[in-house]
Amino acid sequence: MGFCSGSKGDPIFQEDFGSGSGTGNPLATGITNYDYAVGDPQDGQYTISDQISQQIGSWHNSLPNTTESNGRALIVNADYTAGLFYQTPISGLCENASYEFSAYLMNIFNAASGACPGTGIPINVRFEIWNATDTQLLKQGSTGNIEGSSNAFWEQYAMTFQSQPGQNSIILKMFNNSDGGCGNDLAIDDIIFRSCGDLTTISPANSNENEISLCEDSLPQTITLEANPDFSIYSDHYYQWQRSPDGEAWNDISDATQEQFSTSSITANTYFRVQVAEDPVNLADNLCSTFSEVFYVEVIPTPPTPTSNGDVFSCEDGNPPQLSVSVPSPYEVNWFDSATSTTPIASNTETFTPPENGTFFAEAYLPDSECNPGTRIQLTYNLYESPQLSTDETIEICEGESVELSAAISGVMYDWSNGEETSAIIVSEEGSYTLTVTNSDGCTASKTFTVNFVQEPEIAEVFVDNGFIQILTLQEGDFLYSLNGNNFQTSNEFQVKEGGVYTVYVKDSAACGIAVREFPVLLYPKFITPNEDGVNDIFQLKGTEYFSSSELFIFNRFGKLLYQQIGNRLNWDGTFNDESLPSNEYWFMVTIEGMPSVKGHFSLIK
Repeated sequence: MGFCSGSKGDPIFQEDFGSGSGTGNPLATGITNYDYAVGDPQDGQYTISDQISQQIGSWHNSLPNTTESNGRALIVNADYTAGLFYQTPISGLCENASYEFSAYLMNIFNAASGACPGTGIPINVRFEIWNATDTQLLKQGSTGNIEGSSNAFWEQYAMTFQSQPGQNSIILKMFNNSDGGCGNDLAIDDIIFRSCGDLTTISPANSNENEISLCEDSLPQTITLEANPDFSIYSDHYYQWQRSPDGEAWNDISDATQEQFSTSSITANTYFRVQVAEDPVNLADNLCSTFSEVFYVEVIPTPPTPTSNGDVFSCEDGNPPQLSVSVPSPYEVNWFDSATSTTPIASNTETFTPPENGTFFAEAYLPDSECNPGTRIQLTYNLYESPQLSTDETIEICEGESVELSAAISGVMYDWSNGEETSAIIVSEEGSYTLTVTNSDGCTASKTFTVNFVQEPEIAEVFVDNGFIQILTLQEGDFLYSLNGNNFQTSNEFQVKEGGVYTVYVKDSAACGIAVREFPVLLYPKFITPNEDGVNDIFQLKGTEYFSSSELFIFNRFGKLLYQQIGNRLNWDGTFNDESLPSNEYWFMVTIEGMPSVKGHFSLIK
């Protein structure tokens, strides 16, 4: 037993027992002496099916799909007496040719079922090949014992033999070498006969390569090929060389029947193989001969000229543009600074940012190939300098005034958003004014002037607390503050040490307008200690003397009026109805003729 170690031809016979599912038709009369059964066969019976373990639960429950046909199989429940159980005639053989016989076998007893001791009775099949008259045994071989197992699997067995001169048919016989009993149940599939020959390879003369590549720009070329049989099967070798454009449709090459063969001029991808036979008569039949491994001659096309994505004529805008080309995969691109330069200035990229203006060249090449690159394409790169403008500006003017807007740049054309085309314009209205300048290269730059009217201040409130003054405006702005109209400060807070009438002045930074307001400032103690020691004995207001008429009101924390006085020098001694009041917080209010009222609080401490 043994497989063909060389090349194999197409099957001249293949018994796959039919495709489809379920039970197939019985074998033809004379092939077996076993009885046909539907369902699982019993001892001495067989069936044709892809289903097992229908009635016999100790068999594997399915046939694995690992044969060549994966359809129905011959299922045999061996007879108690060992002997012949299958024979069939095989015709169509070629005389004086080597063949491989093979078949898939499987022990269908499931050892995991425990139905038989151990792994059951093993199957053991002997194959015999006889001449057509059943008088001469040509070859025999045995599978040996195939034990039952817990996992179902097919195993292929084979043996080789040689037909005799003038012999074109044989008889195949299969014998069961084991006696029947618990086990010895088998399945057979894909019984195949095919020619068997040397393993033959092709290589160029004086080389062991199995393919070569030719550059398109070096064609046409002629190659000498050599057939290399391994002498594992054939004693004699006869050849017929063939060629194919696609590796599928093959044509004989006239007069190419020697071990070596020189091709005609190759101009395109071509496949070569050689048909090998042990007898020259068998070269006329593909079933009687074998074929070498395929030898491939690849023609590497000259890389295409890259497709330009356009010359670059652009203005600087902070992000330099790129030159770019396109090539199909798997080609790559190199860039050069001249039409004849051999050193690329950029490699493996379809895009390139030149360091300066000029003319540049791109060529496509095939990576990992020694073939020449394609034709270079020329691209021009010109990057023009754009006008330089300062950043956008915001300008404030007084309402009713005007301002000149200018970019202070020469040698350009001007285009203002209001339609004017002079280098400077004078505007007196709020709004955005955009200037676009264009130089002689057509490059542009833009700048926007935003003109706003200055916000004139309006005083919302003057907050006064015992000499601390804070000015609050109705709007937010860049305002300046003063209490005398001459000395201005950016802070809106003041601290004074004298009471009296004060005037606050608020103006914007451009002095477009000024807001004025008069207000009183009264100074008073934060606490009094009426203990007649001459220090802080009374609550006295400073500043009322500057007003023609004022009135003081004192309240306790519940709002009860404790004291009332009219005049321009106002004070209180801390009593009510000639009785000293206890320590506590007290509130006061002063009304001043022509001025806002002043309110506050103080502590009486004893």
